[in-house]
Amino acid sequence: MMKLTTTPTHSPCKDLLAAVLLLGLPTVTLAQAQTQTQPTTQGIYTCVDAKGRTLTSDRPIADCIDREQKVLNPSGTVKAKLGPTLTAHERSELEAKERAQMEEQARLNEEKRRNRALLVRYPNKAVHDQERAAALAQIDVVKQAALNRSDELARQRAPLVEEMEFYKKNPVKAPPALRRQLDEVGQSIAIQVRFIADQDAEIKRVNGRFDEELVRLKQLWAQQAGTPAASKAR
Repeated sequence: MMKLTTTPTHSPCKDLLAAVLLLGLPTVTLAQAQTQTQPTTQGIYTCVDAKGRTLTSDRPIADCIDREQKVLNPSGTVKAKLGPTLTAHERSELEAKERAQMEEQARLNEEKRRNRALLVRYPNKAVHDQERAAALAQIDVVKQAALNRSDELARQRAPLVEEMEFYKKNPVKAPPALRRQLDEVGQSIAIQVRFIADQDAEIKRVNGRFDEELVRLKQLWAQQAGTPAASKAR
């Protein structure tokens, strides 16, 4: 039986190469074997701690957890920077700040989109005035119909009130049908009064919306008019 003997003078790399040959593993060169046995350097961490000391390590430095650490290449150049580790409260504050910034950016984007839509819909004041007039005209039609209905109900109520005058001293003696008709007409008139008030409120709301749009549109129209001049000035 063949015996494998080793001597203390053999280097680890030569032992590795001999083992590869004996076990029938794929042949590698000595240079490859040496490369495989050397550890890979990830980087050197360095920082200045709270006491002013410059510290270095092959892994993140615990004494500098609250401050920035530099990761150096073997050549000494900066490979990366490791920021301070945040506490739960600091992380929560940072997330809230980032969330607020995202919300503000979304608001600005939405405002820009709305401004573009306004300019497309209302390229000038004449178009805006025309649409305001059309919106108010629709409300006026509905309101006028309610006013006409109120007038009609008032005419229906007049003879009933006149008839009820006979029972002025003792209204309970009035015929039930008469009292019922007066109640029904009175309720219908009240409904129309509320409806007309709603239309007046709608007119006020529509005018308010168009007034707000007009303020913004005047600024946008001015900016739009100034764009060609600004471009020419350049």
